[in-house]
Amino acid sequence: MSFPELSRDDGGDLHRKALTKKVLRSLDIHILPALSLIWLANFIDRTNIGNARIAGLQTDIHLVKNEFNTGLAVFYITFVHCRLLSSNWVLKKMGSNRWLPFLVFVWGIVTTLTGLIQNFGDLVAVRMIMGACEGGIIPGIVLYLSTIYKPHELQLRVGIFFASASLSGAFGGLLASAILKMDGVAGLAGWRWIFILEGIATCVIGFLSAILLPASLDTARFLTEEERMFAVRRFHTTELPAAEMPKLESSLSSGDEPSKVGERSTVDIDDASPAVADWVVQDKYEQFEWREIVRGLTDVQAWLTGFAFFGVLVSLYSYSLFLPTIISGLGHTGEKAQLFTVPPYAPAVVLTVVVAYVSDRYKLRGPMILMLLPITITGYIIIVAAKTNEVRYAAVFLMSIGLYSAGPCIFTLVPNNSSGHYKKATAVALMFAIANTGGFLATFAYTQDQAPRYIKGHSIVLGCLCTSWLFMAANVLYCRRENKARAAGRRQHNLDAYQKLWDSGKTRAPIGDRHPDFRFTL
Repeated sequence: MSFPELSRDDGGDLHRKALTKKVLRSLDIHILPALSLIWLANFIDRTNIGNARIAGLQTDIHLVKNEFNTGLAVFYITFVHCRLLSSNWVLKKMGSNRWLPFLVFVWGIVTTLTGLIQNFGDLVAVRMIMGACEGGIIPGIVLYLSTIYKPHELQLRVGIFFASASLSGAFGGLLASAILKMDGVAGLAGWRWIFILEGIATCVIGFLSAILLPASLDTARFLTEEERMFAVRRFHTTELPAAEMPKLESSLSSGDEPSKVGERSTVDIDDASPAVADWVVQDKYEQFEWREIVRGLTDVQAWLTGFAFFGVLVSLYSYSLFLPTIISGLGHTGEKAQLFTVPPYAPAVVLTVVVAYVSDRYKLRGPMILMLLPITITGYIIIVAAKTNEVRYAAVFLMSIGLYSAGPCIFTLVPNNSSGHYKKATAVALMFAIANTGGFLATFAYTQDQAPRYIKGHSIVLGCLCTSWLFMAANVLYCRRENKARAAGRRQHNLDAYQKLWDSGKTRAPIGDRHPDFRFTL
């Protein structure tokens, strides 16, 4: 199949731009709403326990001392463990369009059953099961999007669906205040209806996402045949090392296989033959190798970003889980407390998308984080030092603004700077696994004995955020140094090392981010 209309004349350029715009618009319309609903449901179902707590959950199931915090913490035992497993193994085998909706549907059932718990043991059981279901969602979504969009189209899309996390904070409060009016219906307390109704909605979202999400670019039914091939070839429009391309016996004869890693094969949507375009195609042709898993586990950026993300998630989780409690500590109770949790999220929704656009536009991740985290840090300093509830409530806005807008920047750093499916999947999963251990700290940062000001909890989170800033600064410096070394030709030995692995038959994985021409996103 040829594309004479994609020639390099002016008409071809106009057609390419129009086709690019049309394909991206179709992808955005069919993929982003489903993922946004998944993430919205994910965050609401994970954090609605905070709304249920101030609505009577803790009293009705007779929780004492720090049992509520323990119930939150056990969520992260299975949550962290399943992040590695789902991203590395199951998602690759089942496909994102099947695995993600399956997890959504199961956790919807678990959320619904949470409305029936009677004691501390029941709470622990449902939270552990929910953690197992939710653990694969965000690394799966990020990995999935990285196979659909080019690296510097990625954060805007991540920002759009992540904005639904801040939206969930606002929507969750409004929804909880409305559902609480059902108190006594069918003999059930209002907080039980929060879990039951929101869990049923999550099941519906899981079912719909299974219908809407395509497995990959070349199987997107909402694109025409021309658009599918264009989308695939466009996705791989880059200059790649020849040995980076996985061999497809059906596409090329053995005589066409490159023999030297250093040889170059320029892949462009305008002049690449269909055979070459097919040869470069998706990561699904890459075979599993333990060597690639080890590369992912030893990725410097996965560790630096993971520890930076750790501090951010301590703040993010504690903020979303305990904001209703913090608000009630400012003197508000009942439905009024639920409603006061809504406004702090509104500016975060807008800024998250704006920051994502700017970050993609200028191809920056780390520097954006380094500018945004001080906003949240300032918010925590103010809430610790403030003497009035009005000032403390204003500080809550600053905490939300910097926190939620920085999230997508961190999400996309490792996917942007990793290449090869198994290496990328492992590095992404490792980053999230390290970061989500912050959930254990977050759930015990705010204990009941600190009420009403929670100075100890705020101080713990403040220290974590400052540490995050330092780790992110280290990652930016590492990427900058490595890019300079590659530009100066000091990483050419990577080609020889890879060539030896290839010739000895020890690898058939792509050279990926090891190639001297690969540049890291700061």
